[in-house]
Amino acid sequence: MSASTLNDPLSATRDIADLPGPRGLPLLGNALQLSPATIHLTMERWSRQYGPLFRARLGPNRVLVLSDSAAIAAVLRDRPDGFRRPAVTADVSNELGGNPGVFLAEGEAWRQQRRMVMHGFSPAAVKAYLGRMTQVAVRLQRRWDDAAAAGGSADLSGDMKRYAVDVIAGLAFGADVDTVASGGDAIQGHVEVVLAGVARRSLSPVPYWRWLRLPAERRLERSVAAVRAATDGFIAQARAALDADPVLRQQPANLLQAMLAAADLPDSGVDDVTVAGNVSTMLLAGEDTTSSALAWLVWLLARHPEALARAQQEVLAHAPDVAAMTKDAADALQWIEACTLEAMRLKPPAPFLPLQALRDTTILDVRVPKDTLVWCVMRHDSVDAGTFPEPERFRPERWLPGGDADRQAALPFGGGPRMCPGRYLSLMEVKVALAALLGRFDVLDVRTADGAAPRERMGFVMSPTPLTMTLRARPR
Repeated sequence: MSASTLNDPLSATRDIADLPGPRGLPLLGNALQLSPATIHLTMERWSRQYGPLFRARLGPNRVLVLSDSAAIAAVLRDRPDGFRRPAVTADVSNELGGNPGVFLAEGEAWRQQRRMVMHGFSPAAVKAYLGRMTQVAVRLQRRWDDAAAAGGSADLSGDMKRYAVDVIAGLAFGADVDTVASGGDAIQGHVEVVLAGVARRSLSPVPYWRWLRLPAERRLERSVAAVRAATDGFIAQARAALDADPVLRQQPANLLQAMLAAADLPDSGVDDVTVAGNVSTMLLAGEDTTSSALAWLVWLLARHPEALARAQQEVLAHAPDVAAMTKDAADALQWIEACTLEAMRLKPPAPFLPLQALRDTTILDVRVPKDTLVWCVMRHDSVDAGTFPEPERFRPERWLPGGDADRQAALPFGGGPRMCPGRYLSLMEVKVALAALLGRFDVLDVRTADGAAPRERMGFVMSPTPLTMTLRARPR
């Protein structure tokens, strides 16, 4: 399905009203059948029941739900001109006092910011960040050394979040917040509250917070203020560094300095408000996505001892000492990259992507009026036997050269012009974290508090319920 087919009214033979879908209630629609924490599972179940294209309602808003991967790819290629992120998400962000970053920007503003941000997230730039990542990873090893000496139990979910926060703060802002060594979670905790709050408000059928001041909403506003204060502090530090050393304008030491230098150029189209929005975006989105992917990956490896043993052998062969890890060593961790892609196929950080049509269009054979909310179910074809053989199995070899993975059906980083700009950074972070873990420790077990399989919990991204791991230090 091509983007041109999307816009061809002659190809439409049905209206959204003609489609099947779950029955709802007047005014509320299907809202009472959808919980924000499990909304992705319900939409996936309905996709299996009603087919690749069906209708639903979130309160008064009609929703077209799409699970066909080829049609989703065509929709993603038609951004930013044909589709945008739902206006409600930007409205929620604005109401909380947020600044527009590349995640929420649209049209020409997005194009200007995308060029600026992509330069800092290019593969070459990400590899240049390796030293900073390994510095954080060494701190992570020390934390796990203490855990192993005390009996072997480590906070997998929390530690991966601390690691991701420290990496993002260092690479993007040049700030050494060091939540790994301190065990603190002040910034991380505020980030999680903001992400969960934005997701909750975006999915609510009515803006109840405008009239009902629940404790969760007051906590959200306090966390928004804390993240804004941290962002302002990062920007002030970066501006002071630029003023003290003008050479940094031509050779910035981090992404924030590069963005500020770009903002100061004549006719840049970028200002400090835009920079602040992107700082917040990187802090919020960068932490949750990578830490969730890491937690799911380690859990899956622990459940598949042969894959775990192969991953550890690869680390010991190419990157046994994470402190001395090189770019070539990171590139050589092909099995770990395959394991990461397979984990994201099964447990994608973003199992759905809501979009809003910017013009009248057609999807498959259905007329889609302007402003229709199109809910893309990203994890449907990627776990379907017609697309992936043995879809329920964790088979990383499918992602190696010659494997049977359909890279067009599994889209963990989205697709089209607005594909996630941080995908290379995320994959590198995963490799460094796994090298830190498997180079020094044997993973004996990964479990939840009750011993059951981790539940999928939807917030800003899809995370597992908290996981702990039992470690044994390897002889040195």
